[in-house]
Amino acid sequence: MAVREDRKEQILDKAVAIFAEWGYYKTTTAQVAQAVGVTQPYVFHFFKNKEELYKAVIERSILRLYEAFDEVQAPADRLLIALGDAFMHILETRRDEMLMVMQSHVIAEPSIRELVRQMFRDIHALLAGRIRMAGLPDAEAEASEFIGLGLLITMAEVLGLPELMRFKEE
Repeated sequence: MAVREDRKEQILDKAVAIFAEWGYYKTTTAQVAQAVGVTQPYVFHFFKNKEELYKAVIERSILRLYEAFDEVQAPADRLLIALGDAFMHILETRRDEMLMVMQSHVIAEPSIRELVRQMFRDIHALLAGRIRMAGLPDAEAEASEFIGLGLLITMAEVLGLPELMRFKEE
């Protein structure tokens, strides 16, 4: 059973790289199978179609992001900085995954859009809850700004525009 789960993880790992490079619409399950060194029917053994594979990749990636934010321990006056550091760390260590996550809202497939909507809603709720518990004002607005900044950072990464990463000091 462990070999089977390892192979499933290999499929997910290779799918991340291919989806990140080619995007959802240009990626094929045949490309993923070839990258893993298995047949396309073997990929379908785990995922009934490309959409399900993509959803599994996104779900795993967003869960990692959620867990990274959930694990942050910092005093109130450093909470937003620590959350930002957690985002930057995961962006550095799992770049392809985070680029996919932060761009996945543009995919029009209804089941993907709904999954991404719910997962971003959950991340917003987690961030707002952490901010509120720290006693900081306007928790929902701060969480929204934090997510918006993450989207801007991701866009700067994708487009190679480091000048977009210049922010005012508070």
